[in-house]
Amino acid sequence: MTVASDQVRQATGRFGEFGGRYVPEALMSALIELEQAWQEARSDAAFGTRLDGLLADVVGRPTPLYLAERFSERAGCRVLLKREDLAHTGAHKINNTLGQVLLATRMGKRRIIAETGAGQHGVATATAAAFFGLPCVVYMGAVDMARQQLNVVRMRMLGAEVVGVEAGSATLKDAINEALRDWVTNVEDTHYVIGSVVGPHPYPALVGDLQAIIGTEARAQVLELEGGLPDEVVACVGGGSNAIGLFRGFYDDDVRLIGVEAAGEGLDKRHGASITAGTQGVLHGALSLVLQDDEGLITHPHSISAGLDYPGVGPEHAWLASTGRAIYESATDEEAVKAFRVLAATEGIVPALEPAHALAHVLRDGAGKGLVLVGLSGRGDKDVAAVAESLAL
Repeated sequence: MTVASDQVRQATGRFGEFGGRYVPEALMSALIELEQAWQEARSDAAFGTRLDGLLADVVGRPTPLYLAERFSERAGCRVLLKREDLAHTGAHKINNTLGQVLLATRMGKRRIIAETGAGQHGVATATAAAFFGLPCVVYMGAVDMARQQLNVVRMRMLGAEVVGVEAGSATLKDAINEALRDWVTNVEDTHYVIGSVVGPHPYPALVGDLQAIIGTEARAQVLELEGGLPDEVVACVGGGSNAIGLFRGFYDDDVRLIGVEAAGEGLDKRHGASITAGTQGVLHGALSLVLQDDEGLITHPHSISAGLDYPGVGPEHAWLASTGRAIYESATDEEAVKAFRVLAATEGIVPALEPAHALAHVLRDGAGKGLVLVGLSGRGDKDVAAVAESLAL
């Protein structure tokens, strides 16, 4: 088990000073119930066998590790892609949702709710709920619904009710707020499937545990393919579940871990870089690094990628940054769109705009870095319209 995982198992539910459980009293019993249920389930061989079967037969794991030879020529280093874009529903999100909905059925919950930004978590939750025959409600900001219309249609086709959120910036932060309000009202029979390593304990640990399969697979695959470990592991970071899933496989190795946040229009303008430019604060039930003004009010983030358009980051990332175990960089909208086009043109792979930020970092700073492993967390069907608008195609 990793160092960070050991820490969060403590009763405080923290990664160093970050994390915790800052929630209304009405949710405390539900969070304690969830924590106990997960501790029991992860120690239950039958639960593990069932989950492993779902990951193989429904998700299609293991996902491939792919040497991007022509992209490597552009980057000036050897680039391996962990192809989560080839998982069922097109992103890493399904690893978490299947595990959580399986856990919810074990707990006797009869209704599933979720939030979504880019729509991939919403699609993955709707898929898992449909698989288990449970009703599903997904909250999504109105702005994100407009720019991710394809995923809205997919969720509805899967039987989910998609509820648009007009409040605030009408993006991911506000969708989480509405999902939490729903959960408070219906806590007895409803499980809230949080989509990233954010929120109150035990969610950051639970989601990280379910996504750790990415790093476990990638480490074994790169050893088999290359006979050694990568020099650098790179992943995009919004809330941060794909990055934590990949990073956890390498915590104890002499490998550089690089998280890439959304610099948006620039760090001196609108952006979503909570680690690079944020400060300590409480958001959605956990102490972490957040974007806030001098009075502690959460500010509106910006990214061309809906999945990185979030004013905070998971507490495990804040802990990794504070200890220096991981380094956090950023990439602008313009750089992400360029990387999107380069990968498509050199490898025939259309990435999501979220991992395009990680690819942008490699194109910018990868020269001479040796072997670099990049988490390709999702495919870009959902982002084609946004990229076309950006480039006036």
